[in-house]
Amino acid sequence: MAIKKILIVDDSKTELMFMTDLLTKNGFAVKTAENAEDAFRRLAEEKPDLILMDVVMPGQNGFQLTRAITRDPLYADVPIIMCTSKNQETDRVWGMRQGAKDYITKPVDADDLMAKIKALG
Repeated sequence: MAIKKILIVDDSKTELMFMTDLLTKNGFAVKTAENAEDAFRRLAEEKPDLILMDVVMPGQNGFQLTRAITRDPLYADVPIIMCTSKNQETDRVWGMRQGAKDYITKPVDADDLMAKIKALG
């Protein structure tokens, strides 16, 4: 399945702008959400082909949200890449245990992110 539509979940406006800019320049359709509530609203509007998930957010964090999405039969097939400043190996392992397909640390390296997206596509 080719990845065309990407949902970015991040509470940082700077990060959202950077990622949206990067992804749209690479031909992706991008939607954004700033928290778990937003993310579920966006999912209900249109199912994305990929979710880029921040971890540290107010309310439900990215680990909890990833678990909730991957356990929902409607969205279980949507791959999630954790995209976070949490760079400890234990965080990466925990993220993968919650259902993430990959894990990338901030600041995001554009080439690295594109390679990870291509690997899923």
